[in-house]
Amino acid sequence: MGSSAPQTILVTGGAGFIGTHTVVQLLNEGFRVSIIDNLDNAVEEAVERVRELVGPELSRNLDFHLGDIRNKDDLEKLFSQTKFDAVIHFAGLKAVGESVANPFRYFDNNLIGSITLYKVMDKYNCKKLVFSSSATVYGQPEKIPCVEDFKLKAMNPYGRTKLFLEEIARDIQKADPKWKMILLRYFNPVGAHESGKLGEDPKGIPNNLMPYIQQVAVGRLPELNVYGDDYPTPDGSAIRDYIHVMDLADGHVAALRKLFTADDIGCVAYNLGTGCGKSVLEMVAAFEKASGKKIPLKMCPRRPGDATAVYASTEKAEKELGWKAKYGMEEMCRDQWNWASLNPWGYSSKP
Repeated sequence: MGSSAPQTILVTGGAGFIGTHTVVQLLNEGFRVSIIDNLDNAVEEAVERVRELVGPELSRNLDFHLGDIRNKDDLEKLFSQTKFDAVIHFAGLKAVGESVANPFRYFDNNLIGSITLYKVMDKYNCKKLVFSSSATVYGQPEKIPCVEDFKLKAMNPYGRTKLFLEEIARDIQKADPKWKMILLRYFNPVGAHESGKLGEDPKGIPNNLMPYIQQVAVGRLPELNVYGDDYPTPDGSAIRDYIHVMDLADGHVAALRKLFTADDIGCVAYNLGTGCGKSVLEMVAAFEKASGKKIPLKMCPRRPGDATAVYASTEKAEKELGWKAKYGMEEMCRDQWNWASLNPWGYSSKP
C-alpha cells in the first residue's frame, strides 16, 4: 500500500469465529481495524487473543467497540469519529434450527441490523462493502457444484435472511452506482488459527459439525449426533464443502483488495469453498486421525431442510479475486484439534 495512510476497515461481528481470524489477517496486511460486536455469540477475550497474536505494534491499529448494529446511535458514534474506507459485515445470527423456532430474532438481527448499518454507511459516504453471505442461498441445489449464477432459493428463515440481504444489496447498488459490494457465499467454515489461540467457541450446543466433534473429543459431550445415514452418497452421510477459516479470512482480504482497486464492481457474489465435497463420516475419520480420539456416533434421522450434497464451484473467485483455498481436510482437523486441546472450554476456563 506504499507510504500512504493505511485504510481503515470497520468489521461488524469482528469478535466472532470468522471475524477474529479475518481481523488477524487484516492487521497483518497493514489495515487499521475497528470492531463493533454486541457479544451475543462471542466474547471479548477473543479480541484480546487477536492482540496477542499480532503483537503490540500492530494491535495499536485495532479498536474494539461494544455495540449493536441495530442501534443507530452506536453506529453514528463510530462513523462520526472515524472515516471508514470499507465495511466487512459479519454481524448476524447463524443457527438454522434456532431460526426455524424463532424467526423474529433472525429478522431483527440480520435484516434490521443490516439495513440500519447500510443507512449509516450511506449517510457517511462509506460505500464499499464485503458482506457475509452463505451457501444456504442455493437451497437444495438441482445440480452441483453450485455456481454463482444459479437461481437462488433458501430453505429456512436463516437462509432467507441471507437471500433477502443479497437482494437488498443489489437494490441499494442499482439505486446508487457509487456503491461497490462483494457478497461472499461461505460454504462450511472449520479449523482454527494454527497458533491454537483462536477458534470457534459457540455458546450452547454447537449447531455445526466440527465444534460438535471437538466437544465430544474433549469430553464435553458424550457422542456425536449424525443426522442422516441414508443419504444417496457413498457412505450414507451428507456431503458438504468444508473450508479452513484461514482460507476464508484470506478470501476477505482478497475481496477488500478488489473493492479498492477495481472500478466497475457493482454488486457481485463469490463462492468461498474448496470446490470439493467431504461427507460427515469422512470428516469424523479425519478428526479421529488428527486427535487420536475415538468419536462415539449416534445415528439420527435427517434434519428437515438439510440438503444431500452441497459444494462450491470456485472458478469465479479464482479468476476475479485471485483467491483459492490452500488447506485440506488434514490441516482443518489438525488445527481444530490443536485449538480444542489447548482450549477445551473455549475462551473461558472451566465453567
